[in-house]
Amino acid sequence: MSVIIDGKSYQTFETSRLILRPCEEKDSKFIYQLLNSEKWLQYIGDRGVYSEEEARLYICEKMYPQLKKEGYGNYVVIRKADNVKMGTCGLFDREGLEGIDIGFAFLPEFEGQGYAFEAAEKLKNVGIEEFKINNITAITAKYNLRSQRLLEKLGLKFTKHVTLPNDDEEIMFYQLKD
Repeated sequence: MSVIIDGKSYQTFETSRLILRPCEEKDSKFIYQLLNSEKWLQYIGDRGVYSEEEARLYICEKMYPQLKKEGYGNYVVIRKADNVKMGTCGLFDREGLEGIDIGFAFLPEFEGQGYAFEAAEKLKNVGIEEFKINNITAITAKYNLRSQRLLEKLGLKFTKHVTLPNDDEEIMFYQLKD
């Protein structure tokens, strides 16, 4: 299965319960909702997306460039059983970080059910096997214990504290270790 964006085909991925599809402009309502959810704001930060139109622009300006350049990026996580959009999971080439960052965020009603792990494990494996990424990393807030546990379950290990460009909060940096 694939998705066509600006005339180019991009892969979607599946697990037993989930579809991971590249984020598209048609997801703007969902992205607006997710980026303004309490935990997104608490753990990831305010992205200045205050309307569906701003979410559409965010997708076009922040998500599409990496997808078009690398062939991977941010994926909407959809539950197969009912086609409900639950969250996002992605592989990100972030400025100021070594490696490719695996990240995830879900709406509150879908937390604690194993969806984030299932999606992240799939993208970790796809990143290594299909995209030939040899340095998978992750970042998380020091106080986001659930995210830390999930990263460790994925096989990533805390290695150091880092600060991203144009940010002053020190965050935790994880790397996939054999």
